[in-house]
Amino acid sequence: MGNSEFFIFVLMISKSKHLIALFATLFLLLLGIQGYFMYKTYQVKEREIYRDVHSALTEYTDFLENKGGMKRVHDDSIQSILIQFKNREITQDEFLNLFDKNRISTEKEFSRYVDHKFKNEGYEVAVKIEYTSIFFNPTKTQLITKPIVIYETEKKVRKPGILNTGTWETSSRSTDEKDKTFTRNDSFSVRSTTGFEILNIKNVVFRDLTLLFLCCIALLASVLALYIFTIKNLIRQRKQIEVLHTMVDNISHEFKTPIATLKIASKTLKKNFTQETLPLVDRQINRLEDLLLQLHKEENAEQTIFIQPQDWDFFIQDLAFTYPDNEFNIQNSVKKKLPFDKNLMETIIKNLCENSIKYGASRVNIEVNEDEKELKIAISDDGEGIPKNEIKSIFEKFYRIQSNNIHNTKGLGLGLYFVQKIVSKYGGKINVKSEIKIGTEMTIKLPYEN
Repeated sequence: MGNSEFFIFVLMISKSKHLIALFATLFLLLLGIQGYFMYKTYQVKEREIYRDVHSALTEYTDFLENKGGMKRVHDDSIQSILIQFKNREITQDEFLNLFDKNRISTEKEFSRYVDHKFKNEGYEVAVKIEYTSIFFNPTKTQLITKPIVIYETEKKVRKPGILNTGTWETSSRSTDEKDKTFTRNDSFSVRSTTGFEILNIKNVVFRDLTLLFLCCIALLASVLALYIFTIKNLIRQRKQIEVLHTMVDNISHEFKTPIATLKIASKTLKKNFTQETLPLVDRQINRLEDLLLQLHKEENAEQTIFIQPQDWDFFIQDLAFTYPDNEFNIQNSVKKKLPFDKNLMETIIKNLCENSIKYGASRVNIEVNEDEKELKIAISDDGEGIPKNEIKSIFEKFYRIQSNNIHNTKGLGLGLYFVQKIVSKYGGKINVKSEIKIGTEMTIKLPYEN
């Protein structure tokens, strides 16, 4: 891969990451907006329901308060009770007990009315009416120290959703019959509070807004699904790009050997024609064609050429012709066609042998044998060897051993990487043994079925 292509590849990955981050930010923003919208909608609907309940009950609760007598004229019995309590003619306990009896006696009737009122809507409404303060106006004296409940439903108010307050005055006067003058002015200021609570308000609101909430959730789910699909698509495209570049690297790497061999064959033909040269040229041309076909694997999936017993010897003959200064010894005990791609097996043999030559080997021994379930390839050399701390890294992409590279050979560090990929494709294993200044032995075992 050239520097420009690699730069474009890195740039595409960088842009993809930025797009994913931007998409995630926008989705979280949309999620926050939708959540806020749903919350505000819930609050508006809750207030609307409470207003409806308040409007429906206000007239009746006003009637109850009037029924209690606190707004009526001076001869009302409760007005008299207030006067007695102010004048200490009855105790505080007696005063409060009168209101408790009134509340208890009307509780069931009050509850039935409220339940029936909102039966169709399904509201569970609790109501409480209480006097929060009673002042004797002439002396501005507060008669009660805590609120007095005068009416309440059987369902108790725990946290009022809405409060309705009111204040009024009630008074009575006594007149002297002789001189027609006022002898007493009993005037009281009363503040009352009516609290409403819908006990099942959450269920009611969610029931009424179910369709809206489902639409919001569906919208968010759709955006999330699109987001996930986009990410998967970007990941898939990135993998396809990586596969494409790996394929290009592989093919460009594999082109080097047949091209070099053809150059040498061409020079040989110019100097001296031999019968061995033409078959070698044919093999290299066929290999170049096979490499081009790898660019269209899907179109040529059924055209895999399985390796024949004599192909192993041809591989070594080509290497010996390309590297006349090196010695290649092969022991081929394979007697039948094996279910392995011929091109891939050639890549293994030539990459390993060329790797040995690059790192100082003058002699390379190749042993190929098979049994009913396994193919074994062993390649050993007398090269410089591989440091033990680097053996685990030699199959990594673009990795090259710098130390002891006496020929300072150029390369991308792809040969052993491709070997490892092929071995993994067939579910095989690679074992490496190496000693500095003595040489390296690589053993490959590939399982197969007849």
